[in-house]
Amino acid sequence: MDNLNTHKPGSLYEVFEPAEARRLLDKLENHYTPKHGSWLSMAETELSVLSRQCLDHRTGEVGAWQQRRNDAEVTVDWRFTTADARIRLKQPYPSIQPC
Repeated sequence: MDNLNTHKPGSLYEVFEPAEARRLLDKLENHYTPKHGSWLSMAETELSVLSRQCLDHRTGEVGAWQQRRNDAEVTVDWRFTTADARIRLKQPYPSIQPC
């Protein structure tokens, strides 16, 4: 999940009684995405490419551009690893020590 304020454990306590919020939290395992590597960043990057390559032309080209991108199976080169996250984001990505 991203870092939206509603994705914090405390949000459950705002909606549910404490016992129910705790019960739900015990069932969840949160995996936060760093702000610079979230789905929103990927969407913004893709919209930036669209803007630079296409939107200064006629809008009829957007569909063709989208088809070319999909046909080429363009992907995001995700370089932010769990090890990087543990260095930069110690709170959401703690190291697990063996018992």
